[in-house]
Amino acid sequence: MILDLIWAFTGSFLVTVAVGLVLIPALRRMHAGQTIKENGPAWHSGKQGTPTMGGLMFIAGISFMCAVGGLDEIAAGDWRHIIILVFSLLFGLIGFLDDYEKVKKKQNLGLTAVQKLILQVAAAVVLILLLRLEGHLNFHALYIPFFDITWNIPYPVYLALAVFIIVGCVNAVNITDGIDGLAAGVTTPVAICYAAIAAVWGYSSVGLFGAALAGGLVGFLIFNFYPAKVFMGDTGSLFLGGAVCATAFALDMPLILVPLGLVYIVETLSDIIQVVYFKLTHGKRFFKMAPLHHHLELSGWGERRIFAVFVSVSAAMAILSFFGTYLRVRI
Repeated sequence: MILDLIWAFTGSFLVTVAVGLVLIPALRRMHAGQTIKENGPAWHSGKQGTPTMGGLMFIAGISFMCAVGGLDEIAAGDWRHIIILVFSLLFGLIGFLDDYEKVKKKQNLGLTAVQKLILQVAAAVVLILLLRLEGHLNFHALYIPFFDITWNIPYPVYLALAVFIIVGCVNAVNITDGIDGLAAGVTTPVAICYAAIAAVWGYSSVGLFGAALAGGLVGFLIFNFYPAKVFMGDTGSLFLGGAVCATAFALDMPLILVPLGLVYIVETLSDIIQVVYFKLTHGKRFFKMAPLHHHLELSGWGERRIFAVFVSVSAAMAILSFFGTYLRVRI
């Protein structure tokens, strides 16, 4: 299985890089440039016009490997990697519609919050029901990582919790995509962790998706690392969010997202704290700017430093999460 994971990683990496070499010039010719938020750090204005929707690069690489590299799994009746991919593509499509509106209107406003929420909730329900239909998800038993126990809960409670986790996770990944390379860098250890857990638990199709996701993101970072030549856009960040949470559910351990997605959670909490504090204090700010990566920027941290620290934290949590689902069971 290890060779299959290496093949999935390498194939996705190569396809992503190849697509990037063609896509970035095409996006420039189409004038599909990013519109920078006016309330962001002032120096981000220099990024104005950088091609966006670059997430199509790693989406292509991951999709190719799921289709070609996962033929044995499909033949064996294991469609989990396809279910994860389809769900991720649904969220990527939502992001694409958002990006398209932004590019068309030449402003940082795409779909409304209500439109996004309705589409995301609908996609979340589809994922849960599909995984359950295929027998990959236990509605009544919630696995608790690190303790190797399950918590029995009623089906309606599970479904509501699942939708909350999925929508929250997807938007948390989207929030993390605020500086060059950050979302791709933070998600790479997450993807590797998923591949490792799947290998240990014998879920070859899920492992294949995790390895392909990691390979695609590493390929994308060649173009997206500071200073970025292309941004993933909501097309990429919502796809990533969908991939991160769908893989957790495909492994039937959604709560692994708590330690594994710590960076996403902290980024989102910093946003929430800022808004609540602002309202409670009638205009004062807890952070210099939210989310946290912008606060650090305004505190003098460079984008490379933020990238290194956040990715290191993500890698540490990935290692911890792996041990929490592997060694605990065997001690």
